[in-house]
Amino acid sequence: MRNKLLFGRSIDTGSWVHGVDPRAKLTGMVLYLVAIVAVGSWPALAVAAAFSIAYMLSTKIPLKYYLKAAKPLWVLMVFIFVVQCLTVESGSALWRIGSWTLYSGGISSGLIAAFRMGLLVSFTAILTFTTTPGLLNQGLSGVLKPLRRVGISSERLTLMMSIALRFIPTILDETHKILKAQAARGADLKELPWKEKGRMLVSLLVPVTVSAFRRAEELVLSMESRGYTIGAPRSEYHLLAWKGRDTWFVTSYIILAASAVVYRLI
Repeated sequence: MRNKLLFGRSIDTGSWVHGVDPRAKLTGMVLYLVAIVAVGSWPALAVAAAFSIAYMLSTKIPLKYYLKAAKPLWVLMVFIFVVQCLTVESGSALWRIGSWTLYSGGISSGLIAAFRMGLLVSFTAILTFTTTPGLLNQGLSGVLKPLRRVGISSERLTLMMSIALRFIPTILDETHKILKAQAARGADLKELPWKEKGRMLVSLLVPVTVSAFRRAEELVLSMESRGYTIGAPRSEYHLLAWKGRDTWFVTSYIILAASAVVYRLI
């Protein structure tokens, strides 16, 4: 089951994107989010899609991995499409059911919103695909350092993120073990109807949650026994160095975000 998990997994292909400073990648992802939010038309969406695909191809990672990263959210994308169709009243009327009317503008807005969500999830996977969790946390710590001036500890935030990423495959393995134990007792999830599958998945919440808390407590005791203290001075194995390609990387995202915002305001 762990082999099917893509979130949080780094795939090293030796591309130039892998060597970009993690601080530049995080900054670029924020700018990309601004650009995607500003996209509101098909021409702007086409430009954002071309930009995204170009960067995905430059990582030398097959596009199918990016599509798999967005696959778990297809229900949310369908929901967004339906909501837009039900609420947007612009364009020509296509279908009338009682007091409700389906407009062409609703379909267009729904498709754009769904594609935006798919692009956002697929493209942001570049961040985890091309960056190891250690470098990602180090980059996040560097980006959040200014928050210390307002009393927010960047080390606490990066520590929580690191533990969360590392707990995902652990919890997934624990869930797989429980499913195997239930299948050995005759409750095979694959052979049950959808209604029974839903009940069985709900019954998994209690043992998985208890296991997660138990592992969290063991991790706390292990860290305390080793003298781990948040805020203590530490050395870094990898020293981050900002290079010219990092500047060009962020500049390309600035251009994309600025173009999307300006096009939206025109």
